[in-house]
Formats: sequence, C-alpha cells, structure tokens
Amino acid sequence: MTKLRKVVFDIETSNTFRDVGKSDPAALDLSVVCIYDYLTDEYSCYFQDELNKLWKILENTDIIIGFNSDHFDIPLLNKYFPGDLSQIKSLDLLKEIKAQLGRAIKLDSIAEATLGENKSGHGLQAIEWWANGEYEKVADYCKQDVKVTKEIYDYAIKNGKLMYKDLGKLRDLQLNTKDWEKLDEKPSLTHTLPF
Repeated sequence: MTKLRKVVFDIETSNTFRDVGKSDPAALDLSVVCIYDYLTDEYSCYFQDELNKLWKILENTDIIIGFNSDHFDIPLLNKYFPGDLSQIKSLDLLKEIKAQLGRAIKLDSIAEATLGENKSGHGLQAIEWWANGEYEKVADYCKQDVKVTKEIYDYAIKNGKLMYKDLGKLRDLQLNTKDWEKLDEKPSLTHTLPF
C-alpha cells in the first residue's frame, strides 16, 4: 500500500477583515504560509514571492490538514494558487470538532487540554509584527501553529479523541478518525503548472 503524502499547513495574513471591510478570507493578503510535510519530516515557510516552491509540494500531496482551513486558509491560499486547492483532499480539524461537539473550540484550548501546551501568540500579534517588518517572527509564530496542529492531528489519529476543557473540567472529545487518511474517489489535482 502506498504511503499517503500528508501536509499540515497554516497561514498568516498581513491585514484583518476590518482592514478590507468584509469577512471574506480571499479579500485578505497572505504574509506567510508554513507547512509540515510528513514525507520529508520537515517544517518550511513560504512568503508570497516563494509560493511557487509550495505549489510543487501541494500538487504532490494527498491530504492537506489544518485548523479552520476549509473556511479560512484554503479560500485565501486559493487566491494565489493558479489551480484549485479544493481538488486536494483536506481535513479541517475544527470542522471535525464542530461536527462532534456542536460548537467551535479554539486551537489554543484544544492544545492546552490535549498536549499540555499553548500557542505562542495570536493572529493579531502576527499582523502587528508584520507591519513592524518582523517577518521572521511571523514565520516562527506560523510554524509553531503548524507544529501544534500536527501534534493534535497525530494525537487524534493515535487515540481517536482530543481533549478540551468545559467549565474547568477536562473532557474527552471522541472523534471518528477511520476515514481521515482514506483517499476520496474523486480524481486528484491536475498538474498543469509549468515547473
């Protein structure tokens, strides 16, 4: 059986919904996207002028994994991608959590309860750092979010659950992960980019 190529990803922006006057992720501007590639066991980050390197990886990926990625990251990244990223199977951990629990929970809350660690900051800080020219700080923050998302994903695959706090009590959130790494029947992305 062929091993799946999985990529965990996260995006930071250089502006906010308030700045663009609407709540459409595609209206925002990307500052950096970071990934973890299970195939190479490496983290990497890409600024806008380096996205062509990222496209080569994504076009050869079976599953992209994120947190709130179907609603936010994919529509925003698709604005820059010459094809259609929705043709790659995606697993949005927040979507899975909401389907099971009936409400959203922040990545930081899941990380604290499940892994015993917190995120290194928040998105508005990253926008401020970007405005101040602290680009590597933004990339490091984004990479840390990818690391947390990867560890949450790995925990869920291994244990069939995540943890969260509810009114101060630690609770299990059972997840059906059996199809998470199963490829869809739809055809994979057409590789048409001139690399």
